[in-house]
Amino acid sequence: MRRAAPLSLAALLGLASAAAATAQDFDLVLRGGRVMDPESGLDAVREVGIRGDQLAALSETPLAGREVVEASGLVVAPGFIDLHEHGQNATSHALHVRDGVTTALDLEAGAFRVAPFYAEREGKTVPSFGVSVGHIAARVKLMHGFEIGHRPTAAGRETGLGGLLQRLVERFYRPMGYARDAATPEQVEELLALLAEGLDEGALGIGMGLDYTPGATSEEIRAVFALAAARGVPVFVHMRGATGPDDLAQIDALLAHAEATRAALHVFHLGSSGGPRAAAYRERIEAARARGLDVTTEVYPYTASSTYLESAMFDPGWQERLGISYGDLQWAATGERLTAETFARYREEGGMVIAHSMKPEWVDPLVAHPDVVIASDGMPFFEEKVHPRGAGTFARVLGRYVREQRALPLMTALRKMTVMPAQRLEDMAPAFRAKGRVRVGADADLTLFDPERVIDRATFEDPFQPSAGIVHVLVGGVFVVRDEANVPDVAPGRGMRASP
Repeated sequence: MRRAAPLSLAALLGLASAAAATAQDFDLVLRGGRVMDPESGLDAVREVGIRGDQLAALSETPLAGREVVEASGLVVAPGFIDLHEHGQNATSHALHVRDGVTTALDLEAGAFRVAPFYAEREGKTVPSFGVSVGHIAARVKLMHGFEIGHRPTAAGRETGLGGLLQRLVERFYRPMGYARDAATPEQVEELLALLAEGLDEGALGIGMGLDYTPGATSEEIRAVFALAAARGVPVFVHMRGATGPDDLAQIDALLAHAEATRAALHVFHLGSSGGPRAAAYRERIEAARARGLDVTTEVYPYTASSTYLESAMFDPGWQERLGISYGDLQWAATGERLTAETFARYREEGGMVIAHSMKPEWVDPLVAHPDVVIASDGMPFFEEKVHPRGAGTFARVLGRYVREQRALPLMTALRKMTVMPAQRLEDMAPAFRAKGRVRVGADADLTLFDPERVIDRATFEDPFQPSAGIVHVLVGGVFVVRDEANVPDVAPGRGMRASP
């Protein structure tokens, strides 16, 4: 057999160069964008190389890839993480990703059956998703045998979605009185067992809507905090309403539970819960953090809140508790402001109401504060009109508060939308250590936006309008928004679970 002639040095070097070039080829390269990483502080033009579902390279020099997308003039940011949304359905997610969200989490209402919640969504959702185990739904199951499910119906609606997503489910609050009953000590022990079961199934914490469960005593709440502390997960709390503008008892009670049990605490929507007390609430939280407590909070950038009119929040005395009256309430379906007569009629019917209850001077400082997370509290989008926050929260902060008002720097805003929410969860769910960052090895969850055009377009009159200026969004390296349009027939979202 004739032996092949040995290769020359030049030929060997050429093969080595070709092999190196092949090794550096990427599935996707984002070219010439302004990469902003709030964790490291990187703010510079870089080439971004993506392989599979991971960010594989950041380079000052050109990279080669099977596909190259021009990103000049765009900010390349970590995908936004929404800690607080209730819209786990296709319409809500389509609007959510147009607002730059790559991970959408229902941590307030949560789910009672946690394992089915995840199983029913795997391979079917656009953003990544996650859930807490819901105190409300577990309480209903325990005390009245009524289980809030999570299975889609033939019409595309869902029968539960964590306990607060559909009018039929929500109506149990008033006519049946489930949430108003006090639990016996024996029932509290059973409740803790149900919550522990959800934690065993991967729930990201325990969600509590205390404004909707007036029957829950301080002893019951303390026991739930103690369970969370023992399991190393946060308690995510919608606190009860105050009795007046100077009443700080509710925030003090939550912080006392956290201090006594050493549970991690996340306080939802400080603007709407705090109202005229928002600054004082924030100061209380800052003081607790200075004492070593693990406490975080959030805000959405609107001066109106929203919930179901039949809920316990509008039980008698609501005007004094909320500091508003009938004319401050807007029936979402029609846009009309309520009167005493229409309030009674719509409360009996059940449905979504928007409460114009806040002032900019209460909300704006929270949006600008560097230690307050941005989260939407977005409600589910079915055919009815709802609050626009589920479609426009993140673009509203970037467009109105950063660009127009210059209320906070762009990097600070991005930090509040990305690495801060990731850090809230990464101790019990290590997968979040790969989210909220633009660095090699991180998940390729990226939001590319035009800082000169980004803005929210959803309004109270037309909440279905997607944000503008969010040009491309990738989840796990897959485009879910491209050229400001939803990409059809993709579902790269993954379930985000706590470790056992």
